[in-house]
Amino acid sequence: METESEPYIRLTTLRQLHQVVADLNTARSLADTLQAVADGVIAGLGFELSAVNLVRPDGDLVVAAVGGSAGAEALMAGRVGSRCSWERRLSMGDRWGDLRFIPYSEGWVLDDDDVPQWHTPGPAPRFPDEWHPMDRLFAPLYAAGAAGGELIGVISVDKPRNGRRPGAWGREALQMYAFHAAVAIGNARLRGNMQRALLRLEREQQALRASEESFRQAFEYAPSGMAIAEMGGDQHGRLLRTNDALCRLLGRPASAMRRFSFSDLVHPEDIGTLLRTSAEGGRAELRLTRRDGSYLWVSLRNSVVADAADGPRFLLTHVEDIEERKRHELQLAHRASHDSLTGLPNSAELRARLAARLCATPPRPGGHYDDAAGSPDGGFAGGGGVYVDAAGHLHGFDDFECFGTPPPAESVPFDGHVHIIPPNEDSNADDGHKGLAVLFCDLDGFKSINDRFGHHAGDAVLIEVARRLTNGVREGDTVARLGGDEFVVLADGLGRADAQDLAVRLRNAITPPIRVDGRAVRVGASFGIGWAGCGMSAEEVLHSADQRMYIEKRSRSKERRRAG
Repeated sequence: METESEPYIRLTTLRQLHQVVADLNTARSLADTLQAVADGVIAGLGFELSAVNLVRPDGDLVVAAVGGSAGAEALMAGRVGSRCSWERRLSMGDRWGDLRFIPYSEGWVLDDDDVPQWHTPGPAPRFPDEWHPMDRLFAPLYAAGAAGGELIGVISVDKPRNGRRPGAWGREALQMYAFHAAVAIGNARLRGNMQRALLRLEREQQALRASEESFRQAFEYAPSGMAIAEMGGDQHGRLLRTNDALCRLLGRPASAMRRFSFSDLVHPEDIGTLLRTSAEGGRAELRLTRRDGSYLWVSLRNSVVADAADGPRFLLTHVEDIEERKRHELQLAHRASHDSLTGLPNSAELRARLAARLCATPPRPGGHYDDAAGSPDGGFAGGGGVYVDAAGHLHGFDDFECFGTPPPAESVPFDGHVHIIPPNEDSNADDGHKGLAVLFCDLDGFKSINDRFGHHAGDAVLIEVARRLTNGVREGDTVARLGGDEFVVLADGLGRADAQDLAVRLRNAITPPIRVDGRAVRVGASFGIGWAGCGMSAEEVLHSADQRMYIEKRSRSKERRRAG
């Protein structure tokens, strides 16, 4: 190169540099780029040996590519030099711009460090710029190519073909090449990261598609009902998707189901249960309406499908048909609370219903009422009056215009409880008060039917009496069988005269002949009328009515009892 003119050398070097830089940018992978960097030093810059040392994540440098010598590649490739040893090298010697040159006269101190190196001993230089085999020249590689950036690697070169240390133009060419090599390595890393990211994304999309397909099949072909409902917004609760099992269960096509939410389909008594379950997730048992208007007991299991950024988005609902189990449970509950012969509420159910109407606070005899304004006459004019009982408790009432007169017994609410006050027992006159009447009924002549015709006939009589009693009361009244031939009727909102009239009607309904096995038999009935009141127990109420029934029975002759 020394025999050629300087312009020719520069032009030739630029052409070679252009070609090797083009090769850098066409490499397909990081490994190919690193090898292209090492080979470009040989092809374009006039050196016989080069190595690319790449910074690892732990900071040390590994020999990632070697060019110009198979022997050197076998000795050095893959070996690691510590970061501190490299920093020592880059801080020594002469600074040629960004390059670092360590002459053989100084570099001997590095012979025993851990940086992989290739060199052969040789004679002392014959002239000042002759290259010695122990000379070392390094071109640091910085992120984005600019000095002062993060160090990403070092190119080390050896054995110039002309045997001389690089001059100004050679140094400039190597420095320019290192700049482009750093950019190419950065780009290769970026491409590699992008390719890996795209590969991960594709795998994740494949997994997502597989998961979606798996969910779709599990959703569509599940043996029990499944639904996806919207959460939040104006369409909260609307069914977005239902499977075939749920459509069959409710007798509705999928296109029609999308017009509803579960709140449109649930039984009115179960709407509160549905709302709690929808808000909190979890499980609930409730009734859904079918297309024919009938209701079906189902078990709902809700799962909230949430988005990390947007919060709850969908409600996944599993619907299981539990009609048979519920029917069985209701049958068991009915058997436990109803008489097996007549189907009427039994003694336990009667006591439970009666106790549910009564509180432990007794009314004060002659108790006074104060209106919201505290009128001195103790009257009230509706809208916030209170009744003061014997214990000093206030019982609120509304919407009455009964100045100076206590309100009807059934009209004094207190903390959601209807305070029961029996009619005045001290007067035979009907004072207009309404109360909860308890009619205790005992059949007359029933034992003789059992004795003469057997228990089968007696059971038939009891069934018919239960039917006649049920037909003789109002809807909402309770007819119960205590046992044997004893029945009890609970009738709310009756005055004393009303209760007496009801007892007469029921007695008259019982006394007509009853046909059993082709024969006509007759029974009579004795009624005792008691009154329930807060402060009384269910047993006390029933005992009071029972005593009045026996008084009434003893007051009538046997013939009159049988005739009604």
